[in-house]
Amino acid sequence: MKIQATFELLTKSSNMKRTKILVTGANGQIGRVLTEALRRVHGQNSVLATDITKLPITVEPFEFLDILNNQRLREIIEDHKITQVYHLAAILSANGEWNPIKTWNINLNGLLSILELAREKEMEKVFFPSTIAVFGNTTPRIDTPQDVPLLPTTVYGMSKSTGELWCNYYFLKYGVDVRSLRYPGIIGWQSLPAGGTTDYAVEIYHEALKNKQYECFLAENTRLPMMYMDDAIKATIDLMEAPKENISVRYGYNLAAMSFTPAEIAEEIKKHIPDFKISYKPDFRQDIASSWSESIDDSKARIDWNWKPDFDLEKMTIDMLKHLS
Repeated sequence: MKIQATFELLTKSSNMKRTKILVTGANGQIGRVLTEALRRVHGQNSVLATDITKLPITVEPFEFLDILNNQRLREIIEDHKITQVYHLAAILSANGEWNPIKTWNINLNGLLSILELAREKEMEKVFFPSTIAVFGNTTPRIDTPQDVPLLPTTVYGMSKSTGELWCNYYFLKYGVDVRSLRYPGIIGWQSLPAGGTTDYAVEIYHEALKNKQYECFLAENTRLPMMYMDDAIKATIDLMEAPKENISVRYGYNLAAMSFTPAEIAEEIKKHIPDFKISYKPDFRQDIASSWSESIDDSKARIDWNWKPDFDLEKMTIDMLKHLS
């Protein structure tokens, strides 16, 4: 009886679906760090990185993938028996304004391909990164609530707000366990900026150490929600590991850590580099930033899955300068 019971247990274990994760856009600002973090959690070979280009230091396993090539996407998912997708492939806010049709096509049609394959293959989970760019001029700018009318002013924000609706639809209609976060501006030392409106908050640290001066493309009093990369990765993994019954928002949780202006981050840097100087020359990105929220109410995420950031501006600045020095 014991032998039979052991055999049945082993058979059951061997038939259980093993977690195999696909990360699209894995060479992007967040993708590189998230892929590494997921591999620490699930194992190196359990996380497949994909992107349209391959970096010289790319860590295997890796596959080339144009997210608009639906046949290649299907082959990868089937060949690698993918059970979860972290869909990060996208064109960001500032770059998106130079080619709005291409941005819409990549950001939305790529997501629809992922959602449809997740439905067909009965995948365990899908992660879709949304953004504070879904908010617009009509949104309350201070402590922006979870549920407000979304009237974004950029094609990036439009594609992400529409993507949120598709995620919610696939959950309600087909039961796809899709989860999403509205990322604020993400700041990290691991990679260079990738064409976003909040890129100044990454560039400023590099320039402070290299040249002890920085010309900012936003006005000095432009306050925006920001987050350190470590917290963004923690929030993403915490959300995806949370029990399904705890997830009450399927279209994009508000997420917050800190809010500051270019003048405030400059003053924090001066505590460590006293002769650092900043000047201001706002460009087209100022109009984008001016349409976004100044601070975010993320109480829903804190209640549902115990979200809490670890970094504020002071702690982030110390860590950024340490890693970049």
